[in-house]
Amino acid sequence: FLLRRVKTDKNIIADLPEKLEQDEWATLSPEQEKLYQATFNSYMTNIENFELENPEEKFERSAEVLKLIIALKQICNHPSQYLKDGKTDPALSGKMELFLDIVGSILDTDEKVLVFTQFTEMGEILQKVLHSKLKTEALFYHGGMSIGARGKAIDEFEKDPDRRVLILSLKAGGTGLNLTAASQVIHYDLWWNPAVEAQATDRAYRIGQNRRVIVHRLITKDTFEEKINDILESKKKISEMTVATGENWITKMSDDELREVFTLGKN
Repeated sequence: FLLRRVKTDKNIIADLPEKLEQDEWATLSPEQEKLYQATFNSYMTNIENFELENPEEKFERSAEVLKLIIALKQICNHPSQYLKDGKTDPALSGKMELFLDIVGSILDTDEKVLVFTQFTEMGEILQKVLHSKLKTEALFYHGGMSIGARGKAIDEFEKDPDRRVLILSLKAGGTGLNLTAASQVIHYDLWWNPAVEAQATDRAYRIGQNRRVIVHRLITKDTFEEKINDILESKKKISEMTVATGENWITKMSDDELREVFTLGKN
């Protein structure tokens, strides 16, 4: 185990304001539900054909489960991210409609917000939708930017009062940045690693922050997002103490466990 300090320990940092974390619940649109079910069935047909006694097939099965996770995450984010069809209407995604409601409320105040996503393409979709629906020019910090462009984006967000939204890809913006101009954080899609999630949140919740920080975790109800979140919540006291490695633990689930976790509806 790799132990880490946490900012809620007042022996470490005594003068930080409160941090409030809350789960925000979205529901699948009819389009999402249909696509989710069809995609899950297709992947499970392949996954159930692997022989676990064969080391090579065991590895291939793990890779297929990771593909399933990514596919269903994209569908929960917005069908357009998975289908690559350019149809980014928010009504097609319950999560995107929820996201716009939250950002709209934040823009009605004088606060700024960080938006984290694992996917660069999802960041681009969010940037486009914020412009078309909320008339907001969001900055986007991602791995494809030059060092100069990254620095300019951070400087604009921290100093320009009109730059209210900064989207960050989790890999590029999850560590090392000081973004205390933001007092709201949205995790659009979850990494299911509490330590990584906390590191991203801490771009705003760090020394120099003088406002209460509110963290919104977007979760789609009755999908694997809710069920995996429940699993992590039950183990949180252990998982929060460690810096683990992404979602590989899910690939070790049996076929029955995968069906239980990924099938739509309550357990």
